Amino acid sequence: MRAALVNPPWTFAQSIYFGCRAPHLPIELGACKVLLEAAGHEVLMLDGALDGLSLEDTAERVAAFAPDMTVVTTAPTYLFWRCAQPELRVPRAFLDALGGRGGRTVAVGPHGSVTPETTLAKLGCDLVVRGECEEVVAALAGGGLADPGRVPSLAYRDADGIAVTGGPAATRFTDLPALSWPDAWIARHRHHHHRFEAEPDGPGAEVEASRGCPYTCTFCAKLDFRDKYRRRDVALVLDEIDRLVVQGVTYLYFIDEIFLPQKPLLEALVERPVAFGVQTRIDLWKPDMLDLLGRAGCVSIEAGVESLTAEGRALLDKNCRASTDDLAERLIHARRSVPFVQANLIKVAGDDPALVAAWRERLRAAGVWANDPVPLYPYPSSPDYRRLWGEPDGQAWERAHAHYLGQFDRFSDIQEERPAPLSELESACCRA
Repeated sequence: MRAALVNPPWTFAQSIYFGCRAPHLPIELGACKVLLEAAGHEVLMLDGALDGLSLEDTAERVAAFAPDMTVVTTAPTYLFWRCAQPELRVPRAFLDALGGRGGRTVAVGPHGSVTPETTLAKLGCDLVVRGECEEVVAALAGGGLADPGRVPSLAYRDADGIAVTGGPAATRFTDLPALSWPDAWIARHRHHHHRFEAEPDGPGAEVEASRGCPYTCTFCAKLDFRDKYRRRDVALVLDEIDRLVVQGVTYLYFIDEIFLPQKPLLEALVERPVAFGVQTRIDLWKPDMLDLLGRAGCVSIEAGVESLTAEGRALLDKNCRASTDDLAERLIHARRSVPFVQANLIKVAGDDPALVAAWRERLRAAGVWANDPVPLYPYPSSPDYRRLWGEPDGQAWERAHAHYLGQFDRFSDIQEERPAPLSELESACCRA
C-alpha cells in the first residue's frame, strides 16, 4: 500500500493555541512511518513547515504520489496534543485542497480522540482514529481499510450513520523502533524548543523516551490519549539520539509528558555531545538526580508547580507530598547545574496574589523563572471539563471555548491577539 502522512503548514491567527508555533518534528507521523515501512508499505511523509511547502503545494505533492491512504494530523506533533488548538480549519483546508486525490483520508489527533463523530463531520474525511495513532494506522494499511469495522479505535460512516469501533487506542510504545528523519528536515529545524540560555548552535530535534503520566491532574488533557505511563527501551531511545547527532543535531527536547528520573538514560547522555530540555515535576527528583540531570546535558527544565498552597495543589489532584518551601528549594538546587529552570503556575482560586508575587521574587533572585499565573482552557480530554459538564458530546469544543473566552479578560503571553469564537475560526468546517 502507498500511504501519505501529512503534517500541514499551520496557522494560528486568533487562536487560543498555547503551544510553540515554531516547526517541530511530527513524532506521531514518524512513528506511523517506521511501523508502515516495517510492514512493507511505501510511505510519503510531508511536513508543511519543514518541507517549506504551502498548503496547496502540500496537497499537490500528495496527489502526485497517488496514495491509497492519506493520514493528516489535527494538531502539530504529539508534543502539543494536550494543548492543541481547538479549531480544525487547517486540516480541513488541506483536505479541501487535496480534493479527493489522496485515496481514503484518515484524521489522527486529539480532536477525534475525544469527539470522533464531530471531528469526522467537521473534516469530511473518511475515517478518524481515536487515541494514539501509529498502530491503528498500521492496521488500516494492513487490510483494515477494506473492513474498518474490525479495526479498533475508529470512527467512520456506514449505511447506518457513523460507526465507532471502540475507545481510544494506547500504543504499546515500549518497543517502538528508532525513528528517522530526512536530512533536509533536520537542517531546517533550527528551533531549540524551550531553550533560553544560549542561541542555537546547530539543528534541534524532538525525541520521546516515555509516554503518558502516572498522575491525573485535573487540568491535563490526557484522558483520551497518552494517558497510561510507559517507558521506551533505553537502547532504542539512544539509537534514535545517535542518529540525530550524526545528522548534526546539537539540542534535543524530550516531549515526554513527565520526564521522570531514569539513571541509565541520563548516564548514557553524559557521554553524548548534545544538550536537551525536559518537562517534569520537581518534587519527584532528589538532589543527586538533579545533579546528574545537569551533568547529562540538560539546559532547560519546565517544572509544573501550578499552585503555591497545599490546598490548591490538592484541588488540582496533584498528589504532591512536598511543601511549597520544599518545591522552592528543589527548584533552586536544580538551577545550580541547569542553566534555565522554570516553575509553571496556573490561576487557582484561593491563591493569594501577594504570596504568589513574593514566591516568584524569591525564585527570581535565585535565577529560577516563575510565570505570572495564567488561566487554563478546559480541554474536553481533561478532568476539569468533565467536572464542569460531564462526558464530552458533539458541542464539547464549542462549550469549552465559549467558557474560556467568557471567563477571562486576560490571556496567556503566548496569545498575541484576542482569540476568536470557534464558530468563526471553523467557518469552513461547517460545510461538512
